Amino acid sequence: MANSSTFTACSNPNGVLFRKKRYVLYALASLAIFIIPFIRIGDGHIFLLSFDHKQFHLLGTVFDTQEFYLLPFLSILLFLGIFFMTTLAGRVWCGWACPQTLFRVLYRDLLETKILGLRDKISNKQKEPDMSLWANKLKRAIAMAIWAVFVLIAAAGFLWYFVPPEDFFVYVFQEPREHPVLFVFWLGISTFLFFDITMLQEKFCFFICPYCRVQSVMYDKDTIMVVYDYQRGGAVYEGSKKLWKKPETPNAECTGCEACVRVCPTHIDIRKGMQLECINCLECADACTKVMGKLGKAPLIGWTSMNTVQTREKVKIFRFRTVAYMVALTAAFIGLLVIGGTKETMLLNINRTTELYTFNKSNGNIENAYAFLFHNTSSVPHTYTFELPDNPEIVIKRPKESLKLDAGEKSKQVVVLEATGNPNTTSENLIVPLRIRAFAEDAKDEVFVERESIFVYPPRSAP
Repeated sequence: MANSSTFTACSNPNGVLFRKKRYVLYALASLAIFIIPFIRIGDGHIFLLSFDHKQFHLLGTVFDTQEFYLLPFLSILLFLGIFFMTTLAGRVWCGWACPQTLFRVLYRDLLETKILGLRDKISNKQKEPDMSLWANKLKRAIAMAIWAVFVLIAAAGFLWYFVPPEDFFVYVFQEPREHPVLFVFWLGISTFLFFDITMLQEKFCFFICPYCRVQSVMYDKDTIMVVYDYQRGGAVYEGSKKLWKKPETPNAECTGCEACVRVCPTHIDIRKGMQLECINCLECADACTKVMGKLGKAPLIGWTSMNTVQTREKVKIFRFRTVAYMVALTAAFIGLLVIGGTKETMLLNINRTTELYTFNKSNGNIENAYAFLFHNTSSVPHTYTFELPDNPEIVIKRPKESLKLDAGEKSKQVVVLEATGNPNTTSENLIVPLRIRAFAEDAKDEVFVERESIFVYPPRSAP
């Protein structure tokens, strides 16, 4: 028994069930998910990817579609975070934070078992209710009706990260006919969640979910996962073949009660070893804790690593793979902060027309035409203009007046630049670089951007 102390370091030696900890985490996560869309910081949301307004909100800062260079950093953080989390603690996401698992707990354990009594008890998830009984059919119908209402709320909560709540409720209750696409997505997501939780159930986790298929390649012997201590408990399987219900190994501590099997939502026997279907919910560890606790022994199933079971050494949290992921995550996060901190106060896109240059027939000067797209990304109106600080021989022929834009407004302007003097270049092709500084007249030093372009002259041999 002395050798079991290291194994139980990640277990529940004091009998505190993992299930209760998961329920607390589920409640906090659900509360945060539904509250975050309503929280605003200044003029922006904490997180919002609005296809309607073509904006991305992050911690109150609003980015336009032209500033979506942040999304690669967020994607890198997301995938590196998944890789790090899986290498460190296996499918901890699946058992402790995945909406699929949370919804199944709500529907099966809370609604069907605790509230309606359709199932006998939470500790036996293998036994399906007898649907030949009229009373059970009625209970199942009530459960599905309640769940249908819930998935509508859950789907709306998901959409709030793409359509802010202040717009969502207006679209749904005041302008429903003008937003059919929103209703299609809302009902489509709701239908999927209803079918998934009531029909597919845990089959989604190992037949459809792509994470299930790739997570095993991220494991190593020090990855924390749900592990059966075969050295204490004894072998039940030889390879994939089950030999005994109770181990026949001398001094084996496993009682063969199979409480860990009955409680498993994915219908596996953890004593068989690591399996694709295991979602790290640790229901089996709770069941074993109760049984072995009555015998005054530590549980045979815990949240630890295979290396710890074999060597009785402590779980190695800091190793090459986990440290490498930490460094990469830190670098990506710093990159996100740096890039996010360089948000421009206005946006300007400059495109040249297909015509290289034209001659002004009245004075013989050379003209170049451009398409300027101004975008006021601030929350107040501004009047914009621009200048060419490095090119005194080139003047702005069009437009003659400044451009006034309301908050969030865009405007495309045709700009004609005219050369009034000789080009400041010795190049044969006579392409002159331009530095264009656009700014708000009412906040010249605060709201401005600089762009680079070119001004093209005709060849020197041209008449």
